[in-house]
Amino acid sequence: MKSIIKRKIFLTLVVFLIWLMLAGLEAYIILIGILCSILIVFIFGDINIQNEWTFKKPLRYLWFIPYAFLFTYEVIKANLDVAYRILMPNLPIRPGIVKIKTNLKSDAALTILANSITLTPGTLSVDVDKDNGYIYVHWIYVRSVEIEETTKKISAKFEKILEKIFN
Repeated sequence: MKSIIKRKIFLTLVVFLIWLMLAGLEAYIILIGILCSILIVFIFGDINIQNEWTFKKPLRYLWFIPYAFLFTYEVIKANLDVAYRILMPNLPIRPGIVKIKTNLKSDAALTILANSITLTPGTLSVDVDKDNGYIYVHWIYVRSVEIEETTKKISAKFEKILEKIFN
C-alpha cells in the first residue's frame, strides 16, 4: 500500500514539474497545475507500465538527445524531397505499401518508431504487426519491395537508437 502511495506522489510531482516547464510560474498557473496533476494521477495513475524497471535507469534517456537530432535531420531531408516532387511535377512518384522488419518489442518503442515514420513526410505507418515484428508503411516513392532494403531506408537509423533506450 505504501509503495502505491509513493508511486502516486512521485507521478504527481513529475506531472507537476512538466506542467511548470510548459506553463510558467504565476500563482494561479501553479495552483491549476497542482490540481490538474492530482486529477491526472488519480485518473491515469493505475495504468500499468510495461517493463517498469526501464524507468529506474534514467541514463538511457540521454539517447533521446541524438534521437531528436536524427529525427529533425530526417524530417528536414524528407520535407525537401516532398517539396521538390511537388515543384517538379515531372518527377515520378510510385506510392505503395511496404513491409519493414523491426526488432523492437515494447509497445512504447514501437509507438515511437511508428510515429517517427508517420511524422516524416512521404511515409505513413499503416499497421503494426507486433507478433511478427513488422510495420506496414505507405511510402510516396517505393524504391524497393525487399524487406531488408526498405527497413534500411525507412527505419533502421531510428531503430538503432530506440533499441538503446527501450531494450
